[in-house]
Amino acid sequence: MAALNLQLQTLAAAAPHGNDAVLFFFAQVALLIVIGRLLGELMQRIKQPAVMGQLLAGIILGPSVFGTIWPEAHALIFPTQSSQRQMLSAVSELGVLMLLLVTGMETDLALVKRVRRTAAVTSIAGIAFPFTCGFLLGEFLPQDLLPDPNRRLITALFLATALSISSVKIVAAVLQEVDFLRRNLGQIIMATAILDDTAGWTILALIGGLAAKGKIVLGPVLISVLGTIVFLAFCLTIGRRWIARLIRWTNDHFTIEMPVISLILAVMIVLALITNAIGVHTVLGAFVAGIMIGQSPILTKHIQEELRGLIVALFMPVFFGVAGLSIDLKVLHDPHLLGLALLLIAVASLGKLGGCYVGGLVGRLHNMESLAVAFAMNARGSTEVILATVGLSMGVLDQKLFTLIVVMAVVTTLCMPPLLRWALAHVPLREEEKKRMEAEDKEKKDIIPRLQRALVAVDRSAAGEFAAMLAGWLIGSRHLSATIMETGEADSRPEEAFSPSKRLLESASGAAHKIEVREEKEMKEHPPERDPLDAAAHAAHTQQLRIQDLITLMPAKKRAHGGEDPMADSILTEAKNSYELIYLAVGGYLLDGSSKFPASVEKIVRDFKGAIAIFCCHESHRAKLGEPLRRILVPTTGADFSRFGAEVAVAIAKGCNAAVTALHVSLPKMTSELQYRAGELPRSGRAIIEDMVSLADRESVHVVTKILSGPMKENSILNEAVEGGHQLIVLGSKPRPGETLHFGESVSTVIANAPCPVLVVTT
Repeated sequence: MAALNLQLQTLAAAAPHGNDAVLFFFAQVALLIVIGRLLGELMQRIKQPAVMGQLLAGIILGPSVFGTIWPEAHALIFPTQSSQRQMLSAVSELGVLMLLLVTGMETDLALVKRVRRTAAVTSIAGIAFPFTCGFLLGEFLPQDLLPDPNRRLITALFLATALSISSVKIVAAVLQEVDFLRRNLGQIIMATAILDDTAGWTILALIGGLAAKGKIVLGPVLISVLGTIVFLAFCLTIGRRWIARLIRWTNDHFTIEMPVISLILAVMIVLALITNAIGVHTVLGAFVAGIMIGQSPILTKHIQEELRGLIVALFMPVFFGVAGLSIDLKVLHDPHLLGLALLLIAVASLGKLGGCYVGGLVGRLHNMESLAVAFAMNARGSTEVILATVGLSMGVLDQKLFTLIVVMAVVTTLCMPPLLRWALAHVPLREEEKKRMEAEDKEKKDIIPRLQRALVAVDRSAAGEFAAMLAGWLIGSRHLSATIMETGEADSRPEEAFSPSKRLLESASGAAHKIEVREEKEMKEHPPERDPLDAAAHAAHTQQLRIQDLITLMPAKKRAHGGEDPMADSILTEAKNSYELIYLAVGGYLLDGSSKFPASVEKIVRDFKGAIAIFCCHESHRAKLGEPLRRILVPTTGADFSRFGAEVAVAIAKGCNAAVTALHVSLPKMTSELQYRAGELPRSGRAIIEDMVSLADRESVHVVTKILSGPMKENSILNEAVEGGHQLIVLGSKPRPGETLHFGESVSTVIANAPCPVLVVTT
């Protein structure tokens, strides 16, 4: 063993170079990933944050455990001064930016807006109390704990920041585990954590800028503060819209793999460099980049998961592992340092708990609710580790103080989950919450909320313009991102100039405006100051971007496409760019008395795998296209595709303040039993209609219900359309097998004989 240790010492003394250095680097990364992920799994199984396991992996591999048990092997694998350590630190530094990017992407500013008063008061108090305590503690620290006694003020400010921040990730994980994210109090806790996080990274960025300068000089400090204000104001207003357009353009025009992820990383680095140029730390740039990118409507869940997968699997275990490598728990053998560590934990906890509890009471929360917020905010978690690592790299903290801060972060984080679970268990469910959560449970089966992006293809005719207006109401009421393509030649009447794009923009903007006015009216009737928990219930519905910024008109040159059916090929090519819905009004009018679709429509329906809406209009309907849309008829059967049709009809009605007639035609009992096998009988007509009423009520749409019985459903639908004076029929159906596009005899009959346009939707 002695000979082995001697050989290891010899190898460690001869610093590896070239390929050997790279191999050592790979070994370091592999150890941190494997051990970090395994310990993270263990921590998660005992209901603790996984990042604590990754931090623990670094502590085990560092001087505290591995370095004590086998110092020679530790010195060989993890040398303190070598090119490998620099390579590992570089990956760790990139990991910091990536972690802040994801944190920003998960930040929901809409949540903060509705509960801003309670969240702001709680956050300010929760930061001010521990910040003051931390600053005073820093002013009285022994000089041997200061990296540079001449910069005590900067170290004190850094320590104050370390004691005042919270970890939004840990808070979110615990709230999700106990199913409290949907509760009103859970939303206030999240909003407070978001404000804490945002304020913490901004303060850190400013203090980091001061640390880089070495001293506080009024001129540069003022420039940094003003630069930060201008930077944040620009990024969260104009910059946010620019980034959304840039992400959409990149997604639509590049054919290489994962172009959006490359753009996201580039934006993150550019903003990090900008913040560094104005004199603040790069973490603020990465965090703000995440906020901007996270609000982009084109950012699909798939793209987010790919980016998050890379960060969780590689950068998180490496970063927290490297942080753990820098911790030396042997310093706690010193009674003075152990006492200081306990003092640090006590000051941090009492300051945060006291500040948030008082802030919650001032914000009009009840006693137990304020206590729950205080327990939640006391978790430092990954945020503290990142901050401490930044401080160590800047020379603001030394090794001992860094270890003490991380120990404080670990203790407060491990204590938070059981305390928060206990407090939340004593917060009763309000009647308003119960109703809202029941409504949300019903919404889970809806299809439209899962749609993010629509491709609208319409021709330049009176029918196309009317169809575009319908699409605009749908897009505006659901706040979808959309691209509109005008296809084919203009209508044959030269005196009439039709502009489907203009009509779609007008109707979408009008629908969005009506909804905003309605929400503002609700806010005035139920202001947040009256009850912050009730106000939290509306937070998730706040819009993020103007509807005009979500709609794109495709340039004419891009529509040019060769092939047997250039229009269909062009639409299908564009549809590959992350569209979940295609809305079609192409090919002109259908022949009177006919339900045969144009060849282009058949090709698109056959090849596209997402949701499709097909606008069907006969020449005889032309006179009705100029009438205001007041009544929409929706036949419903209770099937999934039929319910999707109901969702589309309700969304259109919401956008134009139309009424919906929900019609269910049940077959005679004997006929019904013959058409369905045992165990597959459909729900009763009353249950189907009640579901339709619930859907309309959630969207504040007036609905009239009718239940009829007869062997010919199509006749009942057509009679109701005539007698009720409906201007639109919306049918949810699915294509039937066959050589031509066919939705069944009933749908075909309705399309061929309807007294008004028909919108057929299918999933």
